[in-house]
Formats: sequence, C-alpha cells, structure tokens
Amino acid sequence: MTVQVTERDESKMSHEGLACGLRIWDVHQQGELVGMFHNEQDAHQYRAELETLENQRATQ
Repeated sequence: MTVQVTERDESKMSHEGLACGLRIWDVHQQGELVGMFHNEQDAHQYRAELETLENQRATQ
C-alpha cells in the first residue's frame, strides 16, 4: 500500500508542542503528507479509508 502512518519526529515539532507533550501522527499517501492527527486511532482509520479508495480506483 502507498499509505503510511508515522509518529511525527520530535525534531519536526515546535518547542511549544513538545513542552505540552503533544504527539502527532502523520498520514502519508504516495510520499505526500495528507493528514495529521493527535490520536493514533484516528490516523489509522483515515489510512484505512484512503486504502479503500485506492483499491476501488485500481479495480475500475
């Protein structure tokens, strides 16, 4: 699949976000950032939706 969920690297987060203890999950499709989520479950749900759409397009 071309959709991946990764936890954002601390080096790419603001000092304020780090101080607050924020965690961000990025969703990438074909190497492009397509979503950012504060909840890992939401990120994986979005990934599943994108993969479903990719599969539908591939079968058409």
